[in-house]
Amino acid sequence: MEHYDVVVIGGGINGAGIARDAAGRGLSVLMCEKDDLAQGTSSRSGKLVHGGLRYLEYYEFRLVREALIEREVLLNSACHIIWPMRFVLPHSPQDRPAWLVRLGLFLYDHLGGRKKLPGTRTLNLDRSPEGTPLLDSYHRGFEYSDCWVDDARLVALNALGAKEKGATILTRTTCVFAKRSQDKWEVALRDEKSGEMRTVFAKVLINAAGPWVLDIVKQVTHTTSARNVRLVKGSHIIVPKFWDGQQAYLVQNHDRRVIFINPYEGDKALIGTTDIPYKGQAEDVEADESEIQYLMDAVNRYFKVKLRRDDVIRHYSGVRPLFDDGKGNPSAVTRDYVFDLDTQGGAPLLHVFGGKITTFRKLAEHAMQKVASFLPNMGPDWTRDSVLPGGEIENADFETFTQKLKNDYPWLPQPLRKHYSRLYGSRTSNLIGGAVSLAELGQHFGGNLYEAEARYLVNSEWAQRAEDILLRRTKHGLHLTREQARAFEQWFEQNLLSHPPIILQANVG
Repeated sequence: MEHYDVVVIGGGINGAGIARDAAGRGLSVLMCEKDDLAQGTSSRSGKLVHGGLRYLEYYEFRLVREALIEREVLLNSACHIIWPMRFVLPHSPQDRPAWLVRLGLFLYDHLGGRKKLPGTRTLNLDRSPEGTPLLDSYHRGFEYSDCWVDDARLVALNALGAKEKGATILTRTTCVFAKRSQDKWEVALRDEKSGEMRTVFAKVLINAAGPWVLDIVKQVTHTTSARNVRLVKGSHIIVPKFWDGQQAYLVQNHDRRVIFINPYEGDKALIGTTDIPYKGQAEDVEADESEIQYLMDAVNRYFKVKLRRDDVIRHYSGVRPLFDDGKGNPSAVTRDYVFDLDTQGGAPLLHVFGGKITTFRKLAEHAMQKVASFLPNMGPDWTRDSVLPGGEIENADFETFTQKLKNDYPWLPQPLRKHYSRLYGSRTSNLIGGAVSLAELGQHFGGNLYEAEARYLVNSEWAQRAEDILLRRTKHGLHLTREQARAFEQWFEQNLLSHPPIILQANVG
């Protein structure tokens, strides 16, 4: 019989963050996820660690301050998957007044005690290179800092960090039901691959199921909650990059919503997002043609290059599970998080509503503080000054690290070295193992995808299907032809499906 201190339902950023935080406090932890890690909302974001400049318009000063502080905390913890990015905000008289933009940027620079990132500056777009791709009607702009993040890898690294602290991580494992049994939770889990059932017991149950949070409340735990969630669809498009330089752009659409236009995967651009109320099943969400056109129109309003439908390489959509604060406008609904703690029967159940990628670490910390009185042996807060797996880079100096990698593996081509260092950081040596040549990395499937990486992700990061690797653990799917992707899928099915990933479990009793 398996007994845990904490069982976490949900393998998105909040669930993985809570599992890591709890395991690092010396607790026995199990996290279950019905699909792959980050398969839902947490791999379909705008891929930014940011304070939320536009949230200042809605007077969300506490949220913005917390997010700005967390921005630098996360930058220090995972400098391989999180890095600074400069955003250019072109301005025209039809947009928000310049004085209001300057005030917002001043607050943005100072609310969070910025230390590492450069501050705001005003741009003359007629003279600066950042203005070159923009229409000639835009003469003035502003430039500010935020950070980029590989969202799906952030989830995977939190899960890996939890596992290394002793947690049991079960992907493609559904929580079928949970009921209070005396002073504990009896939790039934179903392996979606084998159909096998297992029952575990937990002192504390945490519902971090994101868009499915109310499904867990009503259909799994058969409890009630005074809180509600609003599902809001956010869609993005990926197109070929159409400007020089590493800067991103933030523009205002005709309805005053802001749209991010970010460099992505070297030669591409990621554009988003929309904000549309969503009523369907979260797993069925897709970007529709009106959203794609909406995003293209925002670009075409500002840039000399005019996007057409044929330019869209890929599009994706995610459902944001926002805490319902009663605001009518989806853009105005808070991105803050709220907890609902149910302590009936002496077995606590904590529901997590809302949240955003930037504040996941703080959310996890607050979640554990909420249930601390039920876990008397729980250790203190610890994640603020810790690093995520792969982030063990001295002084978070990524440039020095990449030079060392070049010296250690001179035979690695620069694009492949960059790929490994950005995704795996200091764990790159674990992936490469004893290889001393490209040939020893195994079969090459195209782009930067070699057999050694696929095997590493199966053995170390819960990849169970080809799509787990092509779409979430990496973005190889954007760089392979259809034929190459199909060949990899066939190889994966023939060579790796019969070898399930190794799952390390905590000592339970």
